[in-house]
Amino acid sequence: MLDYALLDALAAVVRYGSFDRAAGALNVTPSAVSQRVKLLEERVGTVLVKRGQPCQATASGALLCRHAERVRLLEAELGGRLPSLSAGLDETRPTLRIAVNDDSVGTWFVDAVADFCVEREILLDLVIDDQDHTAQRLRDGSVQGALTTQAEPVQGCRSTRLGRMRYLAVCSPAFFGRHFARGVSADSLRRAPCVEFNPKDQLQKRFIRRVTRASVDAPLHWIPHVAGFLRACLNGLGWGMCPERMVESHLACGELVELVAGRALDVDLYWQSWRLSVDWLDDFGAMLRRRAADYLD
Repeated sequence: MLDYALLDALAAVVRYGSFDRAAGALNVTPSAVSQRVKLLEERVGTVLVKRGQPCQATASGALLCRHAERVRLLEAELGGRLPSLSAGLDETRPTLRIAVNDDSVGTWFVDAVADFCVEREILLDLVIDDQDHTAQRLRDGSVQGALTTQAEPVQGCRSTRLGRMRYLAVCSPAFFGRHFARGVSADSLRRAPCVEFNPKDQLQKRFIRRVTRASVDAPLHWIPHVAGFLRACLNGLGWGMCPERMVESHLACGELVELVAGRALDVDLYWQSWRLSVDWLDDFGAMLRRRAADYLD
């Protein structure tokens, strides 16, 4: 029989990325968390956590983390069906931990899910990551669902296409005049500063390859904040790929211009969640598919 106090320690380390933060969440000392994880590793007979910054689950650790999260989901569902048991459960409200890209959070995702979460008394725990990497959070067992560009289901999960986010390459008119007065080319893009969200962000490189058929290393601003990213483009620091929904009003009033009109990048988004049947998780996925149609192409 598994010791769930040990499993909770492992899941917390993977969720928060460190023994110190896991200890704070569990209200115990880092030493106690370390001892619990070590004891679980001894019982299982294999390493479960890759110590680092951040800590990550091994393949065996991910299996145990997924199991622990599924038990948590089932307990939350049971508490909803048998209210008399809620006092004995860790949480009276289910918490949905989702890996989602910052652009979606900043444009449509919260609007789409808010009413459902209020009505069903579901708590959100959003893990921000690049849309090309959110599926990895499902693999390591640290989330129950993910908004991802990966169409192929992660093992043990279901995948449903939600729609398409359109990105436009934009900059301020003054920036365009300084750097692209003679046209957008590999040479001009090599000299013009570019804004990227973080090293995982490949949208700008994809745009450059599309319009020039070349790989270009541009001067980079790193701005890992969706509002700050937009402000950088508005204030002439550089050009960047922004969601169409976020910049349409700025384009309409002339605060931003497109680098190349009509050369958008479309990113298909999928909802992936555990195949485990839990009523409120299934309902959340069905709701998200319906609501996404109002916001995505």
